[in-house]
Amino acid sequence: MLEIKNLHVRIAEDETEILRGIDLKIGAGEVHAIMGPNGSGKSTLSYVLAGKDDYEVTEGEILLNGENLLDMAPNERAAAGVFLAFQYPIEIPGVGTMTFLKTAMNAQRKARGEAELMTPEFMRLVKEAAKELKISIDMLKRPLNVGFSGGEKKRNEILQMALLKPTLAVMDETDSGLDIDALKVVADGVNALRGEERSFLVITHYQRLLNHIVPDYVHILSAGRIVRSGGKELALELEEKGYADYVGEAA
Repeated sequence: MLEIKNLHVRIAEDETEILRGIDLKIGAGEVHAIMGPNGSGKSTLSYVLAGKDDYEVTEGEILLNGENLLDMAPNERAAAGVFLAFQYPIEIPGVGTMTFLKTAMNAQRKARGEAELMTPEFMRLVKEAAKELKISIDMLKRPLNVGFSGGEKKRNEILQMALLKPTLAVMDETDSGLDIDALKVVADGVNALRGEERSFLVITHYQRLLNHIVPDYVHILSAGRIVRSGGKELALELEEKGYADYVGEAA
């Protein structure tokens, strides 16, 4: 599914190196969690996977199902199956949520050589997915994320994921700003999408998210490198001991 080899990344503007040799393999259907202290490079990794142009890859490669993501524009990565759920989804006044969803779905279908969705089929798919995530149709009639609570924004992103059906879902601190009820709704939505056809990379500070989205593997990122990997029990160890043992370990 996903293979990252010796990935080195720096900020394009000032050439500050953030990632310093990431190696990671995620198999089909697997859920991997990345944990680490502030400034370790967690969000940078998610942005580089999605193709954000503020970063420069100086070494290494990223393969998704054998294809080099670094040769693709962000929209091409999305069509290939990459989805990024943001830590802080932005509000877009003037763009209706339903318009955004239909445009995104049809853009990907067109890129894959598939027929565009007509309105009746689109509405059926949205209503089915929204019901599972406890999203009202009234909410979907509003501009994208405008006036949404933190939980509503995150549920809206999971709705996008359910409709776009990515093969690799990257979740950048999805638990940020969520109370326990909203967290459970979001986690239930993610768990409903787990399967052999889809892999997840879950980036988080805290073990509490991993109580609900139980990972197959946990990796600790420190100073731009993965310094330790293990099973779900590693997250419990971090909850108890914190990151003190790993800060500076990769220096």
